[in-house]
Amino acid sequence: MAAAPCADGEQVCDLVYDWTGSKRFADWADVLIGKPLAVLGLLLLGFVVRWVLHKVVERIARRAEKGVLPERLDAATAARRAQRAETMAGIFQSIITVIVVAVVGTMILSELGVDIAPIIASAGIIGIALGFGAQSLVRDFLAGIFIFMEDQYGVGDVVDLGEATGSVEAVTLRMTRLRDVNGAVWFVPNGEIMRVGNMSKNWSRAVVDVGVGYGEDLARVQQVLREIAHDLWEDEDYQGIIIEEPEVTGVEMLAADSVTIRVMVKTAPLEQWGVARALRQRIKARFDHEGIEIPFAQRVVWHREDRRTAAEGQGPDAGPTTDAG
Repeated sequence: MAAAPCADGEQVCDLVYDWTGSKRFADWADVLIGKPLAVLGLLLLGFVVRWVLHKVVERIARRAEKGVLPERLDAATAARRAQRAETMAGIFQSIITVIVVAVVGTMILSELGVDIAPIIASAGIIGIALGFGAQSLVRDFLAGIFIFMEDQYGVGDVVDLGEATGSVEAVTLRMTRLRDVNGAVWFVPNGEIMRVGNMSKNWSRAVVDVGVGYGEDLARVQQVLREIAHDLWEDEDYQGIIIEEPEVTGVEMLAADSVTIRVMVKTAPLEQWGVARALRQRIKARFDHEGIEIPFAQRVVWHREDRRTAAEGQGPDAGPTTDAG
């Protein structure tokens, strides 16, 4: 039996051979018409699959932006949620694009007659090598995805990442960039973040501890602190910054030199430090006016004389003196 003039699956070649009976024309027709049509069909298939998957991701992102339960959100929270949903959609769409391009590209090479078995084998070996050599990189990427999905922090937040504390300037899948209060920039790989303390999520709290002398009337001191905090609460400059009526919790600690009384103020995100500074300034001015003592540290210093000098009577006996400072 004569060998088939065309390989299996080459419909254009078979069709031209049936029409002309010429194997040469059939081969040319397959090269000039069959292969380009097959490549074009694979490209169209890849674009359609990519478009459909991107639409699915966009729909999921919109649902995540709205939330599972209906709730009223302020403008900042809504904008942050929209930014997070957009970021996650972009990440998954990029992953889908890379996978589709890799699969369609391999199919096109196979259609053009390239033996893809060595390519697949090489890709497997490279993947294993990268898996062993880039474990930390993979860990950073996975941690970055969860940071975005869980909305642990975002650009502009003030966070404590353990070794570094500061304002977030950039967040990528691999690393987080912080700038601390001294201006230093910290680059923290996401995979090395064991814990996150976000000091600017939803609301913050200014905690001010005030030390007064043991001889002061604590009931009077607390009443004065409540008046100071209430005046700050009613100040028009702090409307929208202080969220709730400040609270004087009472005696927090009995220290060696003073009695510590705590004042707590619930504030908008990132406003706790400014409110705490303003509150301390008002407390100092009011205490000076009311004559309430804010004590400073005191200590007893012992001066020791040389024993031979003391025995010869050439100096005073050793004894304590009180030094304040």
